[in-house]
Amino acid sequence: MKVIAILAGVGVALAWAAMVRGGHEMSVYPSFYPHDIRIETMSPQRAARLLADSSIQAYIGREPQIARTQSESVQAVESLGSIVIVRVNPDSALVHDNASACTLARGVVRGMARRRSELIFHPYPVTPFHGDYLYHVDLADAAKKLFAGSAADALATRNFKLRVDNALAASLVSPDWIVRGSNWDAAIEAVNAADLLTASTTALNGWLGPPAAKTGWFQAVRLLADLADDPQTRDRVRAELQRLAADALEGTVSRVNLERRLVLALTSTCHAAVAGYTVKREYVSTEYYRGIENIGFDSISGLNSPMFIRTVKLKDFPWNGWLALGIDASPVAAWNPIGGFTDAFGRLMWSALGDPGVLPSPNDAGWMLNRISDIQSQPVR
Repeated sequence: MKVIAILAGVGVALAWAAMVRGGHEMSVYPSFYPHDIRIETMSPQRAARLLADSSIQAYIGREPQIARTQSESVQAVESLGSIVIVRVNPDSALVHDNASACTLARGVVRGMARRRSELIFHPYPVTPFHGDYLYHVDLADAAKKLFAGSAADALATRNFKLRVDNALAASLVSPDWIVRGSNWDAAIEAVNAADLLTASTTALNGWLGPPAAKTGWFQAVRLLADLADDPQTRDRVRAELQRLAADALEGTVSRVNLERRLVLALTSTCHAAVAGYTVKREYVSTEYYRGIENIGFDSISGLNSPMFIRTVKLKDFPWNGWLALGIDASPVAAWNPIGGFTDAFGRLMWSALGDPGVLPSPNDAGWMLNRISDIQSQPVR
């Protein structure tokens, strides 16, 4: 068990509000900052007990058995969990060309969609949790219709031989389909979205980049680019990425159209197909006296984000107060602001210690002001 206590300065603003999610509907401004933050590694079972009596205000990590507590003061916040990929084995006896690979991939996805599981059927890499989803919603709908198929296609669904890479992936498919060894038709991979974001992001002296790290198209590249087995597809993806990197486009429309074409190129073959995504639920205490209110959190990384630490307000203290957090991960990475703080525990701690001028917006790839103001200068008269 690891416990870290952090003392911080007094916040600079006071507000009274019900607990809301920072987003497009209502602004949540970074202002509150507890002067004492305690971070403790603990199991989900212990976290459920401590949340129920408000001994901790939030738990970051695996979902605890909250349902057993029957506590109305414990509420869930939702963010993107994992993106589930079906990767076709080119050596499978069912695969002869791209068309047969598509038949196999769609059959596996349909079989997964029919099961009662955590999977949300969404065979497109840009999800509603990504800020650029509205630029892709028509393509996502088209992908759903394509993968849903016709009644005749559904009859072709058979018992497949599937390889799974973790417990989550195993829970999404029929146990009868899971095999071990080299004789498999497709592999089911559940990629944690927060881990993917962390691996794509560089933090240095308050700077976070690249700017597009939280966009759906950028994460689609990280998910699928290395899995494309068609040389023409790889060349097309590489060329369009170079155009985006060069920023040689004229206006937003041209840039968005290129991003759409890029994602279409990544999904043009079925050797690696997105099946859908899962939702991550993390829990906070909203108990009247010792709970929290007015919190913001990230749509992808959830509570383990600077936005949460900078917006959380405790109800029992009119200015800032004492914040107790539980997390399911022990510190494993180096603790320094240059090359460390890359593990889950370290990122949460650095969110409390660091004081950047801007913070990542909770629901898109933009920024929110933290300790600076956007002041338009006036010409001297």
